[in-house]
Amino acid sequence: MPNEKVPHSTLYAVGDLQGCAASLNVLLDELQADPLLRFVGDLINRGPACLQTLRTIRAMGHRAESVLGNHDIHLLAVAAGVRKKGKSDTLDDILTAPDCEDLLTWLRHRPLALLENNFLLVHAGVLPQWTAPQVIDLAKEVEEQLQGPNWQGFLADVFGNAADRWHDGLRGIERHRVVVNALTRLRYCTVDGVMDFKIKEGLGNAPDGFIPWFDVPGRRTEDVTVVCGHWSTLGLVMRPNLMALDTGCVWGGKLTAARMAQDPAERTVVQVDCPQYCDPLA
Repeated sequence: MPNEKVPHSTLYAVGDLQGCAASLNVLLDELQADPLLRFVGDLINRGPACLQTLRTIRAMGHRAESVLGNHDIHLLAVAAGVRKKGKSDTLDDILTAPDCEDLLTWLRHRPLALLENNFLLVHAGVLPQWTAPQVIDLAKEVEEQLQGPNWQGFLADVFGNAADRWHDGLRGIERHRVVVNALTRLRYCTVDGVMDFKIKEGLGNAPDGFIPWFDVPGRRTEDVTVVCGHWSTLGLVMRPNLMALDTGCVWGGKLTAARMAQDPAERTVVQVDCPQYCDPLA
């Protein structure tokens, strides 16, 4: 689908930025006319200009909203002192900035999921047992913790690969771990919703018994269009009820925006080429 100039107030979803502020600026020039923007998370990390990226999106005010991605939550945990920086992290410009505290507070108050006009926006994916309203309710439980006075303690406890499956009886931190893992890390799962966190490759590389979360038969979010990122090796996927928008900006791929139109034929895609800041084979 070719690029086109965007009329005022058009709503666009934008794929993973990961600190690629220059690519964001090019994309904004392509869009023109100040459209409303919804970012799929992972605003920062691994790219060269994380601080500028956060400042730019925050300055957009009501024009822009973003769900939280795994890299965004990782930043909050590093800032809280409960998680160590990774060797490929590029977070220092944020952590040493004079407005660091304000930016972290703004980030903590971003949603984990959004439901607008029959579009469900999450960073990674949703478990097959969940309906769209249930996703929003579960996300709000985590958001309350991140926005509360003990957010540092919550982040100290919420990470963990063992929380790989949902059941309705889950309570407390185990419940929240599963929610965070699904919404920010999910790629492959079983038909029963057991999650895999190891495989990052694209289609055709699923472990035995696992399939892409969006291909699980009868998943209960089939009645909405899920908009997500997180899976750069998957690339752009546009289906009537799925818009997967991580096209590997930080890896030298493209930064993608897609119009959130009810009619799939009107979901215009706008892409810009991106410099390579990370080696996907490293």
